[in-house]
Amino acid sequence: MILTQSKPFEEILSSLDRKKRIFIVGCNVCAAKMNTGGEPEVLEMADRLTKAGYDVVGWVIPTAACSVRSFDSLVEKNALIQKADHILVMACGSGVSLISSLSNVSVSGSNDTLSLGGRAGNESVPHLCILCGNCNLSDFSGICPTARCPKSQMNGPCGGSKGGKCEVLREMDCVWYLIEKKMESLGMFPMLLDIKPPKSHSHL
Repeated sequence: MILTQSKPFEEILSSLDRKKRIFIVGCNVCAAKMNTGGEPEVLEMADRLTKAGYDVVGWVIPTAACSVRSFDSLVEKNALIQKADHILVMACGSGVSLISSLSNVSVSGSNDTLSLGGRAGNESVPHLCILCGNCNLSDFSGICPTARCPKSQMNGPCGGSKGGKCEVLREMDCVWYLIEKKMESLGMFPMLLDIKPPKSHSHL
């Protein structure tokens, strides 16, 4: 899941032109779960923009803004998108980029993309993956040190972690503490004694 946060409203306004007719595209997957682009947020944005003097011609919420079949599929959901001079996308950067590639009008986004993470209940869990294309999660019982260690160490912990906390981000648990704790509880600790080579990124 892509974690996002809403930009300040004034920053969103700075990307819009009052002379243009605006259409809003939300996202019913990640952004909806993050409360940054689901139906309530899209309706609120439309209302705020209208009250600020902008001409909002309509909105649509595809299942996922990053997985839209074609511009025509958006037209099928709401034909008013054809009247827009500008599209405001309330999704992650991937959704904004995809909608831009499908349309022939200017496009901007309302969110900042934070990381590829997850959501457990009401809690967001950031930095679960960095899309390196060379997964070795099986070596660490499903916990990724590449994504969750600021130093991306393949062997750890480093000498700076103390009390199970990260040296770089003191408020964060050291991922190597979490890996060791889990693998020890599963009787898999001996696997950590094998020295792992640095990751190769030559395939990217």
